[in-house]
Amino acid sequence: MHIPDGFLDTKTLVTAAAASGATIAYAVRKANKEFEEKDAPLMGVLAAFIFAAQMLNFPVAGGTSGHFVGGALAAILLGPWKAILVMLSVISVQALLFGDGGISALGANILNMAILSPLAGYWVYRLISRKSVTGGAFTAGLVSTIVAALACALELTASGTAPFAIVVPLMTGWHVLIGLGEGAITMATITYLLKVRPDLVNRTATPDKASLVAFGGVAAFLALVISPFASSFPDGLEHIAETTGFINKGTSLFSAFIPGYTMPGLGEGGLATGVAGLVGVLITIGIGYVIAKAVRRRSSVRS
Repeated sequence: MHIPDGFLDTKTLVTAAAASGATIAYAVRKANKEFEEKDAPLMGVLAAFIFAAQMLNFPVAGGTSGHFVGGALAAILLGPWKAILVMLSVISVQALLFGDGGISALGANILNMAILSPLAGYWVYRLISRKSVTGGAFTAGLVSTIVAALACALELTASGTAPFAIVVPLMTGWHVLIGLGEGAITMATITYLLKVRPDLVNRTATPDKASLVAFGGVAAFLALVISPFASSFPDGLEHIAETTGFINKGTSLFSAFIPGYTMPGLGEGGLATGVAGLVGVLITIGIGYVIAKAVRRRSSVRS
């Protein structure tokens, strides 16, 4: 549901950017109070894992695909405020390096996927996990996707891009289906971690080097080996834009360094996609870690 340039009008872009900026500043302050040294490497590898998982579009129905967002998973493992910072690194790398989501719409995409998604996922998980941790993880993934999609639909409506009565039901309906996949992936990941490292789910222990290497290794494998086999069907937003006629509003205001997740000079095949994904994983690890260390330094200065 990455919104490209051209879909939103100026007032909506500015409003979304202002809301994102204010919330990120608040998230940094909140993260300062709870930040621990162990968080920096985990935030880096988790950002890379989410980035790689987002590359794996899966078919939904009717020639449409969806992809993992990861906001709920990040919030379950890190809490909502650090999750926002992790998702900020993912969405920013996607836009700046790969052109996935417009530069003018970056504030809106951050608001939808990096802020609303983890916040919604976290509170749903906290409520339901009292009865069932895995059920809470599944529901958190589902609800977080629907909330992000609904926000996207309202932004399109506010911009006059599509009527409320059309775009809201379509975006919500398609992303209920996509959210089922999000919930399943979130639940499967949490279920596995509960078996091998329940302390990570409970946020009571420091991730060891083996856990960090495992997260990073899985991210690299998904990006390099699995991503070339991802579905080529349009995602939910793109499908709706095509069927309702506003797809031509999309523009590109920025030339990405690796456009379309295809590494320049390697053709158009799976190798180009895999190498591009691996580069993205490495950069996302670095940016996620740098953001975490910056928060840590600010926390140390203030204390």
